[in-house]
Amino acid sequence: MGQKLDGQDRARLIDIVKERSFQQGAEMKLASGRTSTFYFNMKPTMMHAEGANLIGRLIGQRLSGEGVDLVGGLEMGAVPLAAAVAATSGAGDAPLNAFFVRKQAKEHGTQATIEGLAPDETLAGKRVVIVEDVTTTGGSALKAVEAVRAAGAEVVLVLTLVDRKEGATAAFEEAGVAFDAIMTLEDFK
Repeated sequence: MGQKLDGQDRARLIDIVKERSFQQGAEMKLASGRTSTFYFNMKPTMMHAEGANLIGRLIGQRLSGEGVDLVGGLEMGAVPLAAAVAATSGAGDAPLNAFFVRKQAKEHGTQATIEGLAPDETLAGKRVVIVEDVTTTGGSALKAVEAVRAAGAEVVLVLTLVDRKEGATAAFEEAGVAFDAIMTLEDFK
């Protein structure tokens, strides 16, 4: 991991994930198409008041000193993460605004693929971090990487809450993107 994370905050987040978002036992299909007996549905943690606050703070700690302009990622999993970072960082010295990438451009209005920016803002020349709730192979985050690179941004890092340790590191390395995790599957075994 990059920056030092508050150990108490991280331990408390692991407890909340175990209580609200982690399942073990029956085999389930993952977004990657693989199956596993370990399953993370991070939405109950991301939507929990304390969980969201811890997520925002821990991601903010990890990104401290990285010179990042914006944080965001692919809808739906990245939206509450990016919003938590924006909310918690807004109370401090280094506010970090958020955005998200739609899986498909809107068919009405601006027909935007990237949302959260003011009408006169773009990602061109910005240093961004892509966030993700759970990473297996990295496919979802790589879609966001492609979209923000196409918009002219530099992807500094892909940061996931939970790395399942099933090939994402190699996929990001191949794409030339640094990768880090707040927690891994090992924290839940």
